[in-house]
Parts: sequence; C-alpha cells; structure tokens
Amino acid sequence: MCPHGKDEKPFGTRVRGRLEAAAAGAALLLAGVYGAFVRTATGQRWENAVLAGRRDDETLAAARAANGALDHITVSSLGAAVAVLLLIGLARRRSVLTVVAVGTVGVSLLLAEVLKRYVLPRPDLVNAPERLLGNSFPSGHTTIAMSVLFGLTLVVPYRWRGVAVGVCALWATFVGAYTVAAGWHRPSDTIGADLLVLAVACALTALLARSGRVRPVADRPRPLRALFVIAPLCGVALAGLGCGTVLLVDSMFRLPPGDPAVPRLAYAGGHVLAAGASAAVTLVLLALLHRVDLDRPRSPDGA
Repeated sequence: MCPHGKDEKPFGTRVRGRLEAAAAGAALLLAGVYGAFVRTATGQRWENAVLAGRRDDETLAAARAANGALDHITVSSLGAAVAVLLLIGLARRRSVLTVVAVGTVGVSLLLAEVLKRYVLPRPDLVNAPERLLGNSFPSGHTTIAMSVLFGLTLVVPYRWRGVAVGVCALWATFVGAYTVAAGWHRPSDTIGADLLVLAVACALTALLARSGRVRPVADRPRPLRALFVIAPLCGVALAGLGCGTVLLVDSMFRLPPGDPAVPRLAYAGGHVLAAGASAAVTLVLLALLHRVDLDRPRSPDGA
C-alpha cells in the first residue's frame, strides 16, 4: 500500500504510461514545429534565411566537413547498423527486444518518407525561388542517425546503456547540425525527425512495458557516465536550444527582413538549434528509461 492508502500501480504500468505520454507529446510537438516553420510565412522566411546564411558560409571548413560526414550515411552503412542491432539482440536471446530496436529504425524511416512525400507538404507562402520549394520535412539523415542511436540504447543491456549512448550520441546528435551546415535541410526538418524518432521509440517501448517485459533497477551512482555522457549532452542541449532561441528571435523578429545580418544570425541559430534538439530528445529517452531494465521475461502482471 502507498502512504495515502491506495495501491501503487505496477511498475510496468507506470513505465508504459509515461512512455505513451511522451510519444503523444513528441507527436504533438512535431505537428507544432511543422505548423510554425512550414505552414507560416514567417517560419518559411526564417528558414530561407538560414539557407541563405549557409551559402554565405559555404567556404568554411565546417561546411565541407559536414558534407563529408553525411556522405558516410548510405544504404550500406544503414544496413550495417541494423545488422549490429540484430546481432546484439540475437546474441542476448531477446527476440522481442530486437524487434523493438530494429523496428525503431524501420518504422521511423518509413514514417519519415510517408510524411515527407504524402502527408506534410511545403506550400510556397513567400514566393521563394524554385530551388527552395522541395519538401524535406522531416530529415531522412537525421532520422537514420537518431533511430540507430535509440535502437542501440534499447537493445544493449542496462549496465551498458550509458556506454552505448556515450559512444554514439554526440555523433548522432550532430548529424542534424551537419545537414544544416551542408545545406541539405532546414532546422525544422531535423527537429521534426528528432521528435518523430522519439515518438516511435517511446511507442514501441511502451508495448514492451504493456507485455510485462520491464523491471526496475536499483542503479548505483555512475559518476563517469554522468561526466562523459550526461554532462556533454546537457551542455549541447542547453547551449543549442538557448543560444538558438535567442538567435532565432533576433533574426526573425528583432531585425528587419532586409538587414544583411539576418542570414548570418539565422544560419547560426538554425545550426545550434538542430544540435540542441537532438541532444535534448536523447536526454528525454534516457530519463524515461532511467532505472528501467528492458531485459525482463514476460510476466503476468508487469509488476
């Protein structure tokens, strides 16, 4: 009995509830990002300014490095990443967990393509040049990177979760920023992809909790994980979202549209927002799964 005299909900029920709430929240935020940046003239002008600022900076080494990093995200590399998830899951003899981890990648990519091609059009509200009218919401490259990261987070043993995230997280969270630096995507494309993958991962993991395949973990303090994984992600999330929001407000509202500083500020803001959003959704998933082991065989009550 809990202190107030009511039976506490089984652990699996509590985990399922917060994962389902997170999935719904991520989906609503995705719709909000699409509405604000793709379906309004102000949002379109700002993201066009981001692309204009990127063209002004395209001789920077960062832009060339971004292109090189993105060139490694191919069908072959995606297949290799999925194979790694399969090998880890099958080696652990966790077939259902393997399906969830690989499903996070597959379902996220499928939804990203369906949304981009058929569901979420990009209307021309500002008479933009034709080269800026192609629809790219949400970003496929960001979807690949984040879904592989989340799939790995789910499929590894709980005690290795921090190590797995530490190895892959900073690369994956910067893929969105790379796509902006390379001029392949707008910031909203990458943020939408982050939220899409978070929604899919939470929804599929909630199914594990519904079937009683989660258990609580009495996790001991892990200072190295906090220092080398959580702290860097928090730094990227806070700096990216904070600085990006300030630069967005300056370039979208404070300066007149014709000010030559607008593209530069918009590009800088979009760049850091993309990195900050990816780091933030990674932290959200880690928080939702804190002291939650996905290793437990099916039980009748999920307690």
